[in-house]
Amino acid sequence: MNSEPLPIPKRVRFVELSEKALRTLANGDLAGGSAETGVALDEHFVCDRARSIFGYRADQLAKDPSAAPWITRAAVSEPDGAVVGDAGFHGPPDEAGMVEVGYTVVPRYRRQGYARAMLTALLVRAAAEPGVRTVRAGIGSDNAASLACIDGFGFTRVGEQGSQRDGLTIIFEVPADAIQAE
Repeated sequence: MNSEPLPIPKRVRFVELSEKALRTLANGDLAGGSAETGVALDEHFVCDRARSIFGYRADQLAKDPSAAPWITRAAVSEPDGAVVGDAGFHGPPDEAGMVEVGYTVVPRYRRQGYARAMLTALLVRAAAEPGVRTVRAGIGSDNAASLACIDGFGFTRVGEQGSQRDGLTIIFEVPADAIQAE
């Protein structure tokens, strides 16, 4: 008989990244971004990848402020309050009721269950929204951790797309009414 204790599932809450916070982070100002959000953000939030994404999301909010409840947020571990990553949707549901999830875990918190916690929270949110019919996830074919993360949530592979910049991305979808959030 194994006497190892079962791991306690991680929990996260999301903190909004306003247009101002996103723009501040896109400009590389970690202290300003932390002050704007009210949480101590990690260097991850000003790495090249994050700066590019946050700049894009700030522009998205400038064009459509109604997207604010949907896009990228800081993911904060509960109950300790550590900022463990960022997560959100690429925008509000499209005309077909589809939303696409995105999430990234701060490197020092990887392989601890935070990606699953973020994905769970996003799926619960999507399933609760009457306008959402489908949730999509696009995952790089070489991203074994994210491919493993979505396992067990009811996603089905529906296609792939490729680009010179990002390589091969596998597209998965799950109907909102079939979401199997843990």
